[in-house]
Amino acid sequence: MKAQKKELKKSSKKEEGESYRPKIRIKVRSYDHRVIDEAVRTIIESVERSGAKTVGPIFLPIEKKRYTVPRSSFIHKNARDQFEIKVHKRLLDVTDFTPETVETLKSLRLPSSVNIEIKM
Repeated sequence: MKAQKKELKKSSKKEEGESYRPKIRIKVRSYDHRVIDEAVRTIIESVERSGAKTVGPIFLPIEKKRYTVPRSSFIHKNARDQFEIKVHKRLLDVTDFTPETVETLKSLRLPSSVNIEIKM
């Protein structure tokens, strides 16, 4: 009985290794959520046109940076302004891609306020 379980575990590990498919992971960052959603929509449309499949967009946690700045220089210590910057992030996985898909990703025209990180 135990030998059968060990064989099943070993065979399932081999199957997992054989079923590995390469993927392209795209991480998109921006300060404005509307701009990032439009950029992700453009990426998905262009990738699917080239025949690849996409997984996502996966919404990643919003990164918040808070800054506290005194209003005056010396006397009024309690008078302060607080500022916050939010960085919105999305994650896309592209599977079953072709060389045409890679060329499409290289030639995309997206707004300058969107930061894209592509890993293969």
